[in-house]
Amino acid sequence: MTKATFNLHPRHHAGTVDPRIFGGFLEHMGRAVYEGVFDPSSSHADEHGCRRDVLNALDELDFTVMRYPGGNFVSNYHWRDGVGPIAERPTRRELAWGTIEPNTFGTNEFLALCDRMGWSPMFAVNLGTGSPEEAADWVEYTNGTKETDIGKQRAQDAAASTEPVPLWCLGNEMDGPWQIGHMSAAEYGTKARQAAHMMKLVDPSIELVVSGTSLPDNPTYLSWDQVALEAVGGFADYLSTHRYLDNYSGDTSAFLTSGVAIDQQITEIDSVCRYVAGKRRSRRRPFIAFDEWNVWYRTRNRTGMWADGKFPAHLVEEVYDLQDALVCAQFLMSFIRHADVVKIANIAQIVNVIAPVLTEGDKLLRQTIFDALAMFVGRRTGVSLHLGYSGGSVPAPDFGDVAMVDGAAILNEDKELHVFAVNRSADSTVELEIDLSGADLEMVSCDLLHHSNPMMQNTWDNPNAVRRSVIETSDGPSPVVQLPPHCFVAGTFKVS
Repeated sequence: MTKATFNLHPRHHAGTVDPRIFGGFLEHMGRAVYEGVFDPSSSHADEHGCRRDVLNALDELDFTVMRYPGGNFVSNYHWRDGVGPIAERPTRRELAWGTIEPNTFGTNEFLALCDRMGWSPMFAVNLGTGSPEEAADWVEYTNGTKETDIGKQRAQDAAASTEPVPLWCLGNEMDGPWQIGHMSAAEYGTKARQAAHMMKLVDPSIELVVSGTSLPDNPTYLSWDQVALEAVGGFADYLSTHRYLDNYSGDTSAFLTSGVAIDQQITEIDSVCRYVAGKRRSRRRPFIAFDEWNVWYRTRNRTGMWADGKFPAHLVEEVYDLQDALVCAQFLMSFIRHADVVKIANIAQIVNVIAPVLTEGDKLLRQTIFDALAMFVGRRTGVSLHLGYSGGSVPAPDFGDVAMVDGAAILNEDKELHVFAVNRSADSTVELEIDLSGADLEMVSCDLLHHSNPMMQNTWDNPNAVRRSVIETSDGPSPVVQLPPHCFVAGTFKVS
């Protein structure tokens, strides 16, 4: 039996956890929208054409902010195609994923869905084939109050949502050669600043996300981010960064340590944000929006990502196993640990496309990563505590030896301590002690996500193969949690 300890202190704060790090992403890609959240032909369809079973499942995950409509899709999307009477909306060739876009689900359908689900909308504007003026017009359509032609159009459309859109991304992955409208950092910075200026003139209250590095492997990593941030200047509230982790090697032990790469990426991106703010002699610094993240590798290929004219197309419908869920948990734990700088994060995506929920006809499947996300729900509010670790280690490619148990902790105003832990070892059980500066801790609840086979998946034939279960822990100054190999535990303790 291996032993480890989380050493915590109630006054050693990393920062207040921003609820927006528990966000999602809905892109017009594959079957995320059509046959995903929106399917009027389904027996589960509600009066809005949305699937009740899908929305009920997503409601369990309690997403806070929802990014829309892309992703790569947005660089060839013109928002006016998706407003107005549905019968009059054009059908367009979609160039990012090789399908067509009927535009039957657009701005108002999405905003109405956000209202019903309690999601705060986060829009991305087209800076690929679009213009700064088009971006500003979209802000006026959603947020404007003046009697302009665009305001009159919104009134005619009888938009269900009256709440303004608070968050706007200035394009998507513009550093990537695959992106429609790809340009250099300097070219992007000029265009993004022009768009930011116009958008802020329409609504000064909006917050803007600068398109940052899409892949750390890109040769322009960090230099792109610096040039773009410097160009956008004081209009930048956040800098985006993306990451998809993978297990192409099939090495479970190595894969379970890959969350270390997220800590490194956050530190590196934050260093650029701080540097640019310092260079500008500004007390106002941009924070990090980790607005695309997930595990993705099985369908990351031409066949899995190109529709070849089909609509709707089954694109990147990754089927996840337990080890994928444990890595997803490490993403969120890293965001919690870096609460001082990571303010927004969006798992990509929410249904069918590399998602926690899959549909097949009128059936619905909760994947392994669904339970990992669900274990954070109800345990997300408060301040992140710095975590001291003592215990065993495991080898990690490119990082040397790393902690065998990855963790995070949140302390809330109700004197509840939420503790998250992933046992990265593929074969060792760990006896984990939790020490909050000697305080008595009484268990309120504790969930375990585990299976003896780390490659076990939930399938249509066996939908509950990997599901969270309730476990017991000890109470007292140093309660003990048993962590079987390759598992994720989330627990809540009352502090006295």
